[in-house]
Amino acid sequence: GSLVAAVLEHSGRLDKEHLGARVGRLSRRGEVCTVINKKYVDFLPSMRGAEELVAQGEQNNPAPQCGTFLWDSVWMSVCSSQIWVQCKGRAAVTAVCVWPLQFDTALKEFHSALLEEQYVRAAQQLEKARSSLRVLESRKGFELKILKALGRELIVQTQNIIYHLWQEWQKLIVWKLPPSKGSSSLEAVVLSELHLHTVPAQDEDAAVPPVQAVLQALAVLGELHYKLKDFGQFLLQYILKPLILHPSLEPVSEEQPDVFILRFRSQELALDEASPMEVFDKIKLVFEVLQKYLLNVSLEQPGEGRVTLAELLGELIWEELSDCLIHNCLVKSIPTNSSKLEQYKEVIKSTEEFEEALKKMQFLKEDTTALLKYACNVNSHFANKKCQDVIMAARNLMTSEIHNTVKITPDSRVTLPELPDPGSGDHLKMQRALELPSGVVNLGSESRLSPLTLSLPTCRISSSVQQLLQLAYHTLLEATASTDLCSLQLFNCVRDIFQLFCEVVPTYHRENLQKLPQLAAIHHNNCMYIAHHLLTLGHQFHSGSGGVLSSVAVTFVDLVPAFRRLGVECFLAQMRVQKGEILERLSSARNFSNMDDEENYRAANKAIKQVLHQLRRLGMVWQDVLPVNVYCKAMGTLLNTALAEIVTRIVALEDISAEDADRLYSLCRTMVEEGPQIFTPLLEEDKNKKYQEEVPVYVQNWMTFKELMIILQANLQEIVDQWADGKGPLAKEFSAAEVKSLIRALFQNTERRAAALAKIK
Repeated sequence: GSLVAAVLEHSGRLDKEHLGARVGRLSRRGEVCTVINKKYVDFLPSMRGAEELVAQGEQNNPAPQCGTFLWDSVWMSVCSSQIWVQCKGRAAVTAVCVWPLQFDTALKEFHSALLEEQYVRAAQQLEKARSSLRVLESRKGFELKILKALGRELIVQTQNIIYHLWQEWQKLIVWKLPPSKGSSSLEAVVLSELHLHTVPAQDEDAAVPPVQAVLQALAVLGELHYKLKDFGQFLLQYILKPLILHPSLEPVSEEQPDVFILRFRSQELALDEASPMEVFDKIKLVFEVLQKYLLNVSLEQPGEGRVTLAELLGELIWEELSDCLIHNCLVKSIPTNSSKLEQYKEVIKSTEEFEEALKKMQFLKEDTTALLKYACNVNSHFANKKCQDVIMAARNLMTSEIHNTVKITPDSRVTLPELPDPGSGDHLKMQRALELPSGVVNLGSESRLSPLTLSLPTCRISSSVQQLLQLAYHTLLEATASTDLCSLQLFNCVRDIFQLFCEVVPTYHRENLQKLPQLAAIHHNNCMYIAHHLLTLGHQFHSGSGGVLSSVAVTFVDLVPAFRRLGVECFLAQMRVQKGEILERLSSARNFSNMDDEENYRAANKAIKQVLHQLRRLGMVWQDVLPVNVYCKAMGTLLNTALAEIVTRIVALEDISAEDADRLYSLCRTMVEEGPQIFTPLLEEDKNKKYQEEVPVYVQNWMTFKELMIILQANLQEIVDQWADGKGPLAKEFSAAEVKSLIRALFQNTERRAAALAKIK
């Protein structure tokens, strides 16, 4: 009460001093009396209100409890401000007196509890002080400097208790980590240890406070979430994830009188991948010991009621832990064969038991079923994984070397597992096999087409392509024994394989296909081989399937033109390259003119030899690779290019002397004699004679070339006889203008030449 009176006295003194100054100034104007009367009339109600406030202050009796610098600061702040004028009622003034008092009292209690290591009571008193400060800050019209001082004091004391609590936490939870903390190698993680000093102490006077007191105090201060999040991340990184990622690790627990230790032991003989059941058992063991020594603590969480530490930790780390279990454990356990799907029920059961165990520990909520949902959806995951594995295997085959080949003959057989009976509902019987000739179509009845129908000619294909077709067959076979959804997914996966081939192979092997004629030929065969199988691939499995594949359009026929076009375009591109090289070599023959000049003759002869060497080399490269008919057509086309170029150059000559004609004939004879020898499609020499004798069938300009040779050595009458009024063999190969041009070049201008020219029409 005395402090309040002092405030009023101080206020009155300030009023009187202010009034005296005004009197001195106003006396000169004759207004002194009027001002004095008005001032005291205004001051009288304030004086009476102050007397009543003194009485209330004496009832609250704050002075004996405070008497501190803090209390003096409050009153000095009140007096130095204009609060006396701004306050609208006595309640506001009372609040200014009472709430700082409560703040001061709470801080005293906080310091006392902190010294006694009663962390929960200390945290509660600190929150009480924080509440008092919030009330003061919420009062409108208060602009007290003391509020900033109180706020700073509160921050300092909050950090003070948090520091103490974190020090206690580090005594309770001790991590022994390897020197290289960031390493996830087996050698590093096996050195990790967790020490829990939360074992109930036998000595009641133990210096370390109970873990519940520390955790509850952190919860009151709102700091538990941050500390628990850090603990959860350490638990994931150094305990839980290593157990999932390293099958050889086993958790080992050890209880001592004052500490519980969790460490690892590495098995020397361990599998490359642990089963989900084994991983679940290891994780469950870790949570059981944590539940016993740490996570079973019950806390009063502000705004949430009573919760256990296990619930709070589960909310923080379960999402990351479940993702790790799914991607590094459950995904790897998904069967790669539909016949093993039945065995997966054990994994589903183990997953359900694992989730139930965590729910009993209150680590998981009752409605949490992320792992179980994933495990139960095994059919979809099986299809996804199977498709992913098939696509990856197919891509590896597509990017492997093309030149590793196998020989395909019309009687080659493709070994396929027997398709199940549509009415039996049984799974695949992989033990039995149905061998189908590569050109035979099983129509699903006793009747079969001839083995020669749709037969593939003998050639060489890449072994990787043969494996690719086997992969497609077995994947479709898997589809016939799967659920409807899985069947369609696997069927589409096989289509994706072939579409991927059209994109990957030409791009990945582009440079080799352009430069190496043999690889271009093998790629041509590969495409034709795949197209050959695509003609009947869908029909075979449509007939043998009793599921959804029997009721939908299972066909690959639409892909056949694309594969044929892919193979043909690649081979034709290589043919254009070879044609270009032939023409380039013949361009150095100096147009076959002036053959009486030794240098020109040597140049022309060299060009002819180079062309023949190129064709022989191609014949060896493509030998036993291309089908015989394709080989002969390709070699005939290239030889025809050379012959047509030589004919064009010679026909264009304006003057051919007798010596020139003899030497041109010699060059042409070389082509005629050695040209057929390039036709060696088979390894057996004696079998190639047949194709060498059929050169005119494959070389369009062969007879034209031979007729040119006749003209070079014939006289005028022989040429006229060969023309035979446009009905002879010469007329079939050359036009009248071309024959006349050759006659003018070969013979001098005489009457006989004129007569001969007259007959050529």
